[in-house]
Amino acid sequence: MKYLDYATDVINKVLLVLGGFAVLALMLLATGNVMLRIFHIPFRGTYEIVSFLGAIVISFALGYTLKRKDHIVVDIVSDKFPEGLKKVIDIIAYICIAVFFAIVAWQMYVWGMKLWDENEVSETLKIIYYPFVFACALGFAAISLSAFVDLLKKIIGRGE
Repeated sequence: MKYLDYATDVINKVLLVLGGFAVLALMLLATGNVMLRIFHIPFRGTYEIVSFLGAIVISFALGYTLKRKDHIVVDIVSDKFPEGLKKVIDIIAYICIAVFFAIVAWQMYVWGMKLWDENEVSETLKIIYYPFVFACALGFAAISLSAFVDLLKKIIGRGE
């Protein structure tokens, strides 16, 4: 269990760093585009690239956010429940999260394979964008794995 937990930590931190680089690129591109608009020479296709990078940022940050419990938890009602019932609710929630995001990752992968097979390109810049779809699938797989590990920890009694 310790090694699985460590592996998910490493995966999530690597994805978080890559997401940070995507945020930096997104900010530089958007800022540069705004600055160049003053001189009437904006970057072509900025909206496309910003959209792709934004999707990567969000999907890469999800696993780390779940692992650190930085997501929003509404526990106004569940605070009144006994510990046993809270544990059952957490287990059900982790199962739902793991299954949902596994399905999302799988469907993103299927969509990416379809884009790859059809040589689909973006509308403005005509760049292949299936790598961005695969990257998002990886981010969703990471949150699914994190939820699965948290589920295991909760079941064996090591969950928070």
